[in-house]
Amino acid sequence: MVMACRNINRRKHIGLQQLSSLTETGRSFLGPIKSSKFIIGERSHESVLTCSILRLLENLDLNSSVGQLLYEAVQSQKNAYGTGTNTLLFLAGAWSAAALECLQQDIPISVIVSVMSEGLKSCRKEVVSLQISLHDIVDNTGDTKRYPFLGTLSIIPSPLVQIPTEIPWIQREQLMKDVSSTPSFSSRPSSEFSFRSSYSQSVPKVMLQAPQTNLLTNRYTSKSRLSHSRHFNKSENMSHQTSSEEHQNSPIHTCSDLVQLAVGLSHGDHSSMALVEAAVRCQYQNARMRKNSTVPFRFDISKISTCCLPGIPESFSSIYSGYITLISINYTTIVRELQNQPLRVVLIDGDFKENYHHLGFNGLGNVKTELESVPYQEKQWVDYILETLIQLNVKLVMVRGNVSENLMERCMHSNLLIIGPVSQHVLQDFAEVTGAVQVTYATQLNEDCVGSGAIVSLWRAGQLNSKEVSNKVTVIIKAEGVLLATAVLTSPIIAQMQAKEDHFWTCAYRLHHALVDEKVFLGGGAVEVLCLSHLQGLIEQSHKKADPDCSAQLHTTSWVASSQELYRTAVLKALAGGWHRYLSSVVYNTGTCSSESEASTFVQDFLQKITGSGCPLLYLQKEYNKVTSGVLNSGIPSKLKELSKVYDVVTPKMEAWRRALDLVLLVLQTDAEIITGAEYTQLNSQETEELLLL
Repeated sequence: MVMACRNINRRKHIGLQQLSSLTETGRSFLGPIKSSKFIIGERSHESVLTCSILRLLENLDLNSSVGQLLYEAVQSQKNAYGTGTNTLLFLAGAWSAAALECLQQDIPISVIVSVMSEGLKSCRKEVVSLQISLHDIVDNTGDTKRYPFLGTLSIIPSPLVQIPTEIPWIQREQLMKDVSSTPSFSSRPSSEFSFRSSYSQSVPKVMLQAPQTNLLTNRYTSKSRLSHSRHFNKSENMSHQTSSEEHQNSPIHTCSDLVQLAVGLSHGDHSSMALVEAAVRCQYQNARMRKNSTVPFRFDISKISTCCLPGIPESFSSIYSGYITLISINYTTIVRELQNQPLRVVLIDGDFKENYHHLGFNGLGNVKTELESVPYQEKQWVDYILETLIQLNVKLVMVRGNVSENLMERCMHSNLLIIGPVSQHVLQDFAEVTGAVQVTYATQLNEDCVGSGAIVSLWRAGQLNSKEVSNKVTVIIKAEGVLLATAVLTSPIIAQMQAKEDHFWTCAYRLHHALVDEKVFLGGGAVEVLCLSHLQGLIEQSHKKADPDCSAQLHTTSWVASSQELYRTAVLKALAGGWHRYLSSVVYNTGTCSSESEASTFVQDFLQKITGSGCPLLYLQKEYNKVTSGVLNSGIPSKLKELSKVYDVVTPKMEAWRRALDLVLLVLQTDAEIITGAEYTQLNSQETEELLLL
């Protein structure tokens, strides 16, 4: 069998080579200090800066099947968890290189698959000891007597990964007394709010739990390369099912202050995380205004939206209650006439077009009569819908799908505002507070479907000249008790706008998953270092168990068991090598090392200290609890300084590891079947015994 494996392994595994090569494109995205890449459109020739691997893969020409699988794996991770894509990409590349190393050593493919899977499973169990309960973090921050000066947090530097400090977490005065008087929740240091001071004082008990659905299910899927995959769709559906069960069964915990958790999860991006904190405050303030609401407040990420305004100073970035979007400048006059008065509203959960029907109402597409000409039909439909809306005294229509251009033009002349497309979550929230009933088809409109109480106004009217010049104006739609919060993201550099939005959602999902799991990992590379140390321990155990005379066992045990013992050490070393490359790249991207070789040496030295300590877990916890005062030089008196550890989310990280290894092993086994044929990779026991006798 060894001879047969050598014949297989000496051939080229193109899939693994392509996977390793593709993952190099996102190498600079790993770590706290990311190097952005320019994406230039072929037709528009416009440049966009990005640090998102999914954005990058969307714009690459992925013609190979391996490239499509990689794109689908990253896309599935993004849609399910909103974070962890960079980890998935790098580990997929590192472990594909590890698999190639094993193949060069003539290790059987079945052994590579078995030992790598076993090694990762063992690492997942080992790192459970680094999990920190959310209650422990919150309990340390809820005591105001222990922390008399609230609001100035810095991050404790990790002994391995130095998290940069973007801006000092400065205490801000609370200027707002009522959400109705000042509806914005800004993230700037000169803002009206301090999350620690104002939020903890005005919110004595806040219930936080997972939302029922995911907001960004379709945000990043506009250019899906594969519609179906037997490998990834199954696991993704299972994860969604498990997530929904957790939402129903997970216990709700109370907390009065999340600032230390948020700072630890920001990974240096304090401005984006401050906006996320402001969104939590905004949702709480809106929940208090709901009439007869006895349901405890829960942070719901599905009721957060973003509105990007490129070319505008960053001082305009803030969180606002309600839904903010861009519409044509032609609607300016209508909005001015309708603003600041309660409007009757209808919600369309579908396309607002004449040809949008139930499948049972669609006629034959190739058969038409003279009276069924499209222009005539659409004119009749537009007249009917417009007459219905006027009779119902509707002034605002919110549509999930596309809108007929002819209908929009006719409604404009009748002072009727149509907003679309909007997400399902926006429609749902406005349905709850206005009493409107969502309808799928325009023919279902009647008095029972109409809601009331929506308010429309221009946002920052006359101040956003760059947007008004580009034929767009910004409107805000609100209603009493609406939980929706919109993050208005601005940047004077248009090319950075997309990256700014990605950073906001990454921070939002980190906080969201921490609250869902009710636990976090000790961050700053601690989890990966423990994995590497654990694998080294397994390698040493394999050396001790190995029999010097392995050939004597070949005739007494099965080939699978004996080959696993024979090659176990080599495969574990290759798997550990992938972790080592991951940590080296993270350390190098922090800017503390001048080269990757220096970063690799730094990781190796740190690992030797852990191994020599006798108890890697206790050593890690001790080192990560140390405080280096030099990093906290922010000009604030030492008595005002408070510290937050670096944290990582649990489930997204674990799933990124699993998806990365699953992808590598899928490509590895597919390569083997392509090279040799399936019949040669599935040898039965009789054929195996005959080969062992050769």
